[in-house]
Amino acid sequence: MRKLRIALIIVLTAALLLSTTSGQFLVINDPKHADAIVVLAGETDRRPALGLELLSKQYAPVMVLDVPASGKIYDHNMLGLSREYVQKLPQAKSIIICPIAGLSTKEEAQDAGNCLRKVAAHRVAVVTSDYHTRRALSTFRHELSGFEVSVAAAYDTNQFSGEWWKHRQWAKLNFDEWLRLVWWEGVDRWR
Repeated sequence: MRKLRIALIIVLTAALLLSTTSGQFLVINDPKHADAIVVLAGETDRRPALGLELLSKQYAPVMVLDVPASGKIYDHNMLGLSREYVQKLPQAKSIIICPIAGLSTKEEAQDAGNCLRKVAAHRVAVVTSDYHTRRALSTFRHELSGFEVSVAAAYDTNQFSGEWWKHRQWAKLNFDEWLRLVWWEGVDRWR
């Protein structure tokens, strides 16, 4: 009975430790100099801003902005809006809009790979939301096996923090991203 209690205490301690560090585990922020910066679709404030910052710091000579090909905001096509946005930027000549048809990170990596091949990129810095970095890095490295891939985390404390238990939104995103990470690692990467 004593061994069972000790084992239970060890398991509960490990579970508590893992649960409190799970948010930090999801986040990787280690961008490397590359041939291209890829800003993933899905968030249009923090991700593009970080991509532009990395472009200005000369992490890469070109930025690829992923945009959902059939996406709409009210009655405006997202591709059209992104073109208008890019044309107003001082770095416009260094930015390529990449239409993304897929809805998953795996499909986005495949679509982005087609755009990256057009600019002869082999080293890629992927920009995405902080909580999505671990899965995005794993997915891009798997789907674009001939590429060197690093990742940069776009932080938004309204959405997520490593101390996920402090706010409902952070807890929801932590749980959701863990589900997606487990699905990617256990199922989707093997299809």
